[in-house]
Amino acid sequence: MNLQKITRYIARTVLLFLLTPALAPAQMKSGAKTETATFAAGCFWCVEEQFKQLNGVISVTSGYTGGTKPHPTYKEVCTGTTGHAEACNIVYDPSKISYDELLAAFFVAHDPTQLNRQGYDVGTQYRSAIFYHDDNQKKLAEFYIKRLNDEKAYNKKIVTEVVPYGVFYKAEDYHQNYYDNNMEAPYCQRVIKPKLDKFREVFKGKLKNG
Repeated sequence: MNLQKITRYIARTVLLFLLTPALAPAQMKSGAKTETATFAAGCFWCVEEQFKQLNGVISVTSGYTGGTKPHPTYKEVCTGTTGHAEACNIVYDPSKISYDELLAAFFVAHDPTQLNRQGYDVGTQYRSAIFYHDDNQKKLAEFYIKRLNDEKAYNKKIVTEVVPYGVFYKAEDYHQNYYDNNMEAPYCQRVIKPKLDKFREVFKGKLKNG
């Protein structure tokens, strides 16, 4: 199955689950005006720009989490010795977009079967991970991973970690809104833009400007 077919299949599979909520753990209604999801899916420049597109997402902050060194720098994280993953804190309005839908976007935004890498970006800092903020997020993440594996949506098993959210360190300012500020850079044109175009096509009915 090629990447384009996988992407469409994943989207169909996860969105099908969204249409059959009895299959999934119930979403708890907290009454909160905003909630936070935290995902690691490779280079945070790509992840940030993709999730910024979704209606109901209020802000996306690139940073580092899951490691041991306090206040790591980008240079330190890139060595792979701090234990941190490049991740994004996604603040969203649950009345406009659900955590299930954010999980659907997460599984479409990257290849969760690649261990400690995404494409040419290699290292534990690029691992696939869901950092859950409460027990319900944990149950939903584990549920969809099991279903996608059972459905054999990918040629290999999903290696995404599902781990509790801990300390999140905001990345340096030049990492925030990286695509918007560096649109003509080779990495943005060759890596981020193709991912973004694919993402926008899959979620065209759920975009802020769609």
